[in-house]
Amino acid sequence: MMNKNLNEIAKKLCESPKGILAADESTNTIKKRLDSINVQSTSESRRDYRELLFTTQDLSNYISGVILFEETLKQEMSDGVLFPKYLISKGIIPGIKVDKGAVAKDPNSTEKITEGLDGLGNRLEEYRSLGAQFTKWRAIIDIDSNNRYPSDYCIEVNAYNLGRYARIVQENEMIPIVEPEVIMDGSHSIMDCSKVTTITLKKVFEQLKYHNVDLNSILLKPNMVISGTNCPEQASPETVAKMTVDCLLENVPKEVPGIVFLSGGQSNELATAHLNEMNKLSNNLPWELSFSYGRALQQPSLKLWDGKKENVKLSQDALLIRSKLNSNATSGDYSSEDEKQMVC
Repeated sequence: MMNKNLNEIAKKLCESPKGILAADESTNTIKKRLDSINVQSTSESRRDYRELLFTTQDLSNYISGVILFEETLKQEMSDGVLFPKYLISKGIIPGIKVDKGAVAKDPNSTEKITEGLDGLGNRLEEYRSLGAQFTKWRAIIDIDSNNRYPSDYCIEVNAYNLGRYARIVQENEMIPIVEPEVIMDGSHSIMDCSKVTTITLKKVFEQLKYHNVDLNSILLKPNMVISGTNCPEQASPETVAKMTVDCLLENVPKEVPGIVFLSGGQSNELATAHLNEMNKLSNNLPWELSFSYGRALQQPSLKLWDGKKENVKLSQDALLIRSKLNSNATSGDYSSEDEKQMVC
């Protein structure tokens, strides 16, 4: 039976013209980002950077929700207000990354299985008490350099874990974002990506059905169907859009309220252009098509901030413009000419 309250939250998160800001980088990942601007990664510097992002004026015009890392969910801003409480006050829904990362499926494999089911229910109780209303779990599916498809075992186990995760989250009255990511690193073609994405989505929705997950109260966060990073033939935005939408129409049930794409390793501009082309294709798709971008929203801001207080406003302006451009893409109204607004 559909939970109307959860369904309303899911629809609010993905409804045009808004999308989701992914700011759930693990401690190791955010360290790499801060290292790139020669800022030491400490609890304080991580707080300062995320506070810069979330306090951007008018951000809620374009951003419906923010995915947080556990540290940030429990962290106070410089004025003593908890981050989730602040976000809620601005009309932005706080969410939380709940998986515990991916480990090799065996010592001799590069394929990975995402962990984090142990104790998940207890953690969700705490996260919800702190204000989180939705969650995210990421599974990683690789296409290796020889264009061999991922193993059945890797897909099956990751799909099972996504199904179990989603069921536990809904039992705790929260929205699960289901993120099966076919990694774009490699030399594979867009056709290879399409085949693997199709296989993966079929298995994921089989497991969601098996676990009796209410599809009306989830969001799907998939990769786009795209050429591998090192593929000599890079598909055009129009081709990416058509092949992605065709794949989704074949594999994603109409009950799902929305699809919020990850950006993966795409450039900021291509992530926006691809989303825009998809939304230009049709006004009659069964689900909303929006974004849940991390690096593709944050990268200009991080570069401009450079760890300096005097650069905060410039950095925030860059985040606001990048968010607005992706907001425009949710209705197919983005133009490459709009990139001239960017300050870097």
